[in-house]
Amino acid sequence: MTYCVSDIHGDYDKYKRLLHEIEFSDDDLLIVLGDTLDRGNHFSSVLLDMMQHENIIHLVGNHDFVGAICLNQLSKEITKESLENLDAAILGVILEWLNDGGDATMKDFSRLSQDQKDDILDYLNDFELYKEIYADGKHYILTHAGLGNFSPQKRLEDYSLEDLAFSRTDYSKALFQDKILVTGHTPTALIPENPKPGYIYRGNNHIAIDCGCGFGGRLGAICLDTGEEFYVE
Repeated sequence: MTYCVSDIHGDYDKYKRLLHEIEFSDDDLLIVLGDTLDRGNHFSSVLLDMMQHENIIHLVGNHDFVGAICLNQLSKEITKESLENLDAAILGVILEWLNDGGDATMKDFSRLSQDQKDDILDYLNDFELYKEIYADGKHYILTHAGLGNFSPQKRLEDYSLEDLAFSRTDYSKALFQDKILVTGHTPTALIPENPKPGYIYRGNNHIAIDCGCGFGGRLGAICLDTGEEFYVE
């Protein structure tokens, strides 16, 4: 079976309970639609567990991308040269990241061994931008945020990082007639068209699965083969 989950945001307990809920096995595929970093206190435990599973694919989210930049900077040896190279732009990115949930990530990261830090940074740098999946006769496109600057003629590989990981999706409009776009990023409680705020939204050939785990809400997942939804409160 193929499952999708998104926006775990460092909540290791909900992540592990979700794996138990879906009875995740070596025969399954789990695609994480980004944003495992920030807000929660145990992002490293989540990633270290994912790294043990070849059947878990992680797509990049905006928090993952910015967090990786900041962790790479903060993990460098502090020298006069490194401080001189820390220009105002990078410092501004770090401060904004810390205020947007990165403080929890930084504290968790600081407790790791150097080998674990290196492994996690390597893993973050290998995250994919998007995935196409065929399941139960349906064609799915999976990204963290959506397809910003959408054009029906544009190939997936022509979308930018900003389009795929940072943009906001308009769930009131169908982008495709023959494909379903599956996204995280926008909490489903904020989708006006969603009749069940805080639960997975389906409509207009969209499936939105960020159920607000990063803000104390539930962690949701969907099985693309059966359409079954799973939730951990």
